[in-house]
Amino acid sequence: MQVQVERRKPLTARVGIFAVGHDTYWDQFEGLLDELMGYHAEVIRKIEAHNVEVVDFGMVDNSRASYEVLPKIKAANLDVLFVDMVTYATSSTFGIIMREAGVPVVLVALQPKTAMDYDQATTYMQLCNDNICSLPEFTGVAVRMGKKAPECIIGTLHDDAAADAEVAEWCRIAHVLHDVKGARIGHCGHVLEAMLDMHSDPTAFTAHFGLHVVQTEIGDLVRLEKAVTDAEVEAKKVQILNMFDTPDPGAERIASKLTEEDLVAAARVAVALDRFAAKHDLDGFAYYYEGQAGSDVRHVAANLIVGNSLLTAAGFPMCGESDIKTCVAMLIMDRLECGGSFAEFHPIDFGEDFVLVGHDGPHHINIAEGRPVLRSLAKYHGKPGHGASVEFNLKVGPITMLGLTSTYEGKFKFVIAEGESCAGKIPATGNTNTRGRFKPDTRTFLRHWFAEGPTHHYALGVGHHAGTLKKIADCLGIEAVIVDPR
Repeated sequence: MQVQVERRKPLTARVGIFAVGHDTYWDQFEGLLDELMGYHAEVIRKIEAHNVEVVDFGMVDNSRASYEVLPKIKAANLDVLFVDMVTYATSSTFGIIMREAGVPVVLVALQPKTAMDYDQATTYMQLCNDNICSLPEFTGVAVRMGKKAPECIIGTLHDDAAADAEVAEWCRIAHVLHDVKGARIGHCGHVLEAMLDMHSDPTAFTAHFGLHVVQTEIGDLVRLEKAVTDAEVEAKKVQILNMFDTPDPGAERIASKLTEEDLVAAARVAVALDRFAAKHDLDGFAYYYEGQAGSDVRHVAANLIVGNSLLTAAGFPMCGESDIKTCVAMLIMDRLECGGSFAEFHPIDFGEDFVLVGHDGPHHINIAEGRPVLRSLAKYHGKPGHGASVEFNLKVGPITMLGLTSTYEGKFKFVIAEGESCAGKIPATGNTNTRGRFKPDTRTFLRHWFAEGPTHHYALGVGHHAGTLKKIADCLGIEAVIVDPR
């Protein structure tokens, strides 16, 4: 049975749209404006089907109208702006909006007819299907405004799966931009000692993503854990056991079947963590704290894994080792609805040419192949403490990795790659692992990935989404590279 944790918050975004045309046509061709606005309404319905709020600014058909609508566009707090190319329009309907809108702009040219009826063709018919005519004029003017040429969706209004997929993709991008902008990412503790690639500047996240890093205290979480009732623990235990298997141990000597003590500890901390996230109004959490041996702080910090995994699957990304960068990458992947689990590279299988990808700690259990596993670990390798830990392999099929790293200049960079999750055994060590296969071969791929200077962690998701992630990076003004050494 596949585990599926419901989202804490529904996906949403706010997108704007306006149609463009040439006002001279309306008196020349009776009924043309009404027909074009009917097509515009169909485009709006397509967009509304993807969990977004649509703000329609109507028809913009001359330069005066573009200046009049601009304040409304800027006041609408949009995530993406669609320009519906219903017919030819002069670029004066677009230039000032492209210059000033301040959000990603997508030109949508969906032709009502698959082809004109050449025997019955009229100028009226051509104008109804002149959707791409202005595209070079609009993209050229965007460049003259000092902007990148906007993305173009070209296709037919009806029965065009490729064009519909592009509309859906941009709605998913809007979900990402909506939730990243203004997100509150909690931070507790410090980077695990000696991991220089993990360090980051909280202000830089505000500068480049528009989010806020909330500095929190482990003592606050400890106080909440102490206030958890027995009834709450029992309810959380039921939730955990409904989602995880608890198999007998394998060859790993530090792993055992989940103990009642570890289950209770994980449940108590999970309840406290839910309250902690709500109290601080958080959208994600990065943490690492050791505490003194035998202390309440160490007990709580060592038992975050299960609660974290439940929250991550519910759209609340969490990662250990205080890796805020990867927490943001996980948030982006989650809002694309492809998961986003905390991962790094593990040993290579040179015989079958794959590399294990995974990590200890919390993970996005919605993208597990089958039911995830809980094991009790007598020790966490490289870290203090003991307790319940999550183990699974990713769904078999296409996968995408998103690494968010920092450059020498202090800027962010996306490192992206696509591969495949392959069926097969993984170590029964209480950690996630997936058999990752990358082209042209493991050694060549890894050399190219490492050459991009990535953080050693990344967000791991299902499906192939490299192109979409590159578009998100472009929207955010962040450098991005797709590692594809084929």
